[in-house]
Amino acid sequence: MSENSEKILVRYFSNVLDEIVVETLWTEIIDSEKGLYKIDNIPFYGPEFSSDDIVFAEYDNDEERITFRNVVEYSGNSTVQVIVLDENLNVENLRNEFKKLGCESEGTGNKYFVMEILFDQNYTPIFSKLSELEATEKINFAEPNISEKHLNEKNKTCS
Repeated sequence: MSENSEKILVRYFSNVLDEIVVETLWTEIIDSEKGLYKIDNIPFYGPEFSSDDIVFAEYDNDEERITFRNVVEYSGNSTVQVIVLDENLNVENLRNEFKKLGCESEGTGNKYFVMEILFDQNYTPIFSKLSELEATEKINFAEPNISEKHLNEKNKTCS
C-alpha cells in the first residue's frame, strides 16, 4: 500500500458468524486531521458500509489503533456475501463468472467470498445469477450493505 494508506480497525456484529468480529481494512487517507478515510477493500463479514465509502475513524486507546466510528459518505457501492453449498462447485470459477459481470471479490477458504458491486453497475444480472444459484441450492447469499440504487434494480427484478 502507499504512504497515503492506513489500516483501520472495525468492530461490529456479524450476522454471518453470529458474533462480534474485529476486522482491519485498508483505507485511503482523505484527511487524517479530521479522521476521514475512504474504504479501500471489500469488508468481509458485514459491516454496514462498502468499498469507497468515506468513514470517520480515530485513535482508540483501548484498541491501540485507529478505529472506525461511523460512515460519513456512502459511495453507492454494495457488498454481497456468498457461501458455497455445492461441494462440486469450483469457487474460483464462480468468482470468475461474477468478475465477468463486473464484480471484484475477495475470498477466504474454499466456501466463502464477498463481492463488491460498484455504483455504476446494473445489479439486475448479478442478482439474477445469485438467485438462480441459490434456487438450485448451490449457494446462499446475503446483502449486508446494498445501496438504494441496487435495491431498486433488485426490486424491479423481483416484481
